[in-house]
Amino acid sequence: MVWGVGGVVALLVFAVWRLASYALELMHLSLGVLHWAALVFSVGYMIYAEGYKGFHLGFAPRVVVRAQYLWRNPAPGLVLLAPLFCMGFVHATRRRRLATIGLTVMILCFIAIARQLPQPWRGILDAGVVAGLSFGIASLCYFVMAALGSRNIDIPADMPEAVST
Repeated sequence: MVWGVGGVVALLVFAVWRLASYALELMHLSLGVLHWAALVFSVGYMIYAEGYKGFHLGFAPRVVVRAQYLWRNPAPGLVLLAPLFCMGFVHATRRRRLATIGLTVMILCFIAIARQLPQPWRGILDAGVVAGLSFGIASLCYFVMAALGSRNIDIPADMPEAVST
């Protein structure tokens, strides 16, 4: 459970660390009313859409449920790939794997587009992403604590049919 969830958290923390520098550059820029409005919208929207709807209601509990499954059913190959397993890239239903791969491709496309934006727009966008990812990290920690407290997390693990939980 530690390697699976810890690997996912490390990936998210690395993303926050990389993006935070662009968001922090905003402190040294002169922002107009439009920029401030965009910043407030970006942060608020990403906390809700990415952090709450994406992470808290779907990704974070599923990562923890899949980590619990792996803890109870360790298989050497899956333990080695635990972060990928927990995210749904391996040993998942076809639908989960396709959704995970599709979301990853979409994120990579957004990253490519965001890199082309000039400041302050890149910083505004990255501030929202940092806020959403930070909410997601907190959500993962919340579900880990809930699982350790023996609370049942009611979300499908999206395991292949032969080994559904």
